[in-house]
Amino acid sequence: MGKLQEFEITFDKNKEVYSAGESISGTVKIKLAHALLCKAIKVNCNGFCGITSKVNDTTWTMEEQYFNSSVSVADKGTLKEGEHTFPFKFLIPETAPTSFEGNYGRIVYRVRAFIDTPRFAKDYNTEKPFYMLRLLNLNEVPDVWGTSSSAVTQQFTYMLMKTGTIVLKAQADMKGYTPGQIIQVTALIHNQSGKNTGNMAASLMQRVTYEMKRPVHDLRTIAEVEGGVVKAGKEVEWKEQIIIPPLPQSSLVGCDLIKIEYYVKVSLKSPDVSLTLPIHIGNISLDKKLRSSKKAAPPSSSRDEATPAPVATPDISISTYETTPTLPPRPAPKPAPRPTPRSRMSSHNSPSAPPADYQQGAEGGSPMNDGYPNKRQSQLVSPNAFSYAPGLFFPQNQQQNVPGTVPGGSPGATAPYPTGGAVAMPTPNILPPDYGTSSYPHEAPPSYDESCNT
Repeated sequence: MGKLQEFEITFDKNKEVYSAGESISGTVKIKLAHALLCKAIKVNCNGFCGITSKVNDTTWTMEEQYFNSSVSVADKGTLKEGEHTFPFKFLIPETAPTSFEGNYGRIVYRVRAFIDTPRFAKDYNTEKPFYMLRLLNLNEVPDVWGTSSSAVTQQFTYMLMKTGTIVLKAQADMKGYTPGQIIQVTALIHNQSGKNTGNMAASLMQRVTYEMKRPVHDLRTIAEVEGGVVKAGKEVEWKEQIIIPPLPQSSLVGCDLIKIEYYVKVSLKSPDVSLTLPIHIGNISLDKKLRSSKKAAPPSSSRDEATPAPVATPDISISTYETTPTLPPRPAPKPAPRPTPRSRMSSHNSPSAPPADYQQGAEGGSPMNDGYPNKRQSQLVSPNAFSYAPGLFFPQNQQQNVPGTVPGGSPGATAPYPTGGAVAMPTPNILPPDYGTSSYPHEAPPSYDESCNT
């Protein structure tokens, strides 16, 4: 029987980290001092997850296999003295999760080689592990945008009789990080008691859950920073930074037995008050440009759906005034003398007569907008506000100058201001009552100044 001097596995380019869907290739090297009879030489590549309830135990309580491939590189025969190399190549499935090693379980990937010898002879085997990395893109994690914040209010007893209250609020600047990034932690502590608190602390925590009949939770502190105390009756804002070291990613996609979670714990040493800020740790950091585009998209679409088409607005206002019921025609009475010509009254340089409630609302409100009045102005100077005046009408040529007019009272109404081809004015262009067309000319109509004062 020959003596085996060397039996090892080598990966091409000495590569040790692979990605899902990638191929792994290499050679098996065998060095013999004497000839060796063998039935076959096989190479196997597999990946699996094993968990247990005991620390650092390899007798797995539960297992999960991801792939297991074998290839025969040599058939039955005799290996001569000297060196022999056998190439191999395997394809890693795209569903394989990232490698992981914990106290109660691990996800392992390895390549093994076997030399099967005849009966009663010694078999030989060797193996070499490799690492699988399935990148976690934080931009694809749901609900990862924005800050992670939380608040807690807790009462406690001190000196056996007295009670106090602690209000603790904290937030992290983001919800997703990659190794090497910095977590900006801001905490606000309000000590509503007569006793000083203990030191403040912020910790980066990792919780690994091994899913068995009785789940095992492995909790450990990755990093911790500490602050000062909060004196009695004081309110303090505390800011601190935590650098993320190289860590496994939050989500082991493809693995059902191991679950990894990260969070920032903000606490007080005394009294025992704490809160948690959940975060994600991945491999591809958040893209701020993508965040701004996602923020800008929803409002634009909702606004387009909620806003009516401005083209239909003039038609609505014109048809409303055209269909207003009027009195039946009567013989025109003898016109009474008027103090002011009609042409001067309808001029844009003469003020109109808004109702009293409009003056009260305008004094406390925002300045008038000449081009596009706001909702409050349009409600106060709507056409219905002047409907008490007998014989009041709105000429059609005036409405044609107002492309944004809708009947008064609607949520999207705008006041009948001239928007084009006219001089902008600080007050709406609404005509006073035309007493020349009144159906009851028994008395002389009041002057224009008297009607404005009334």
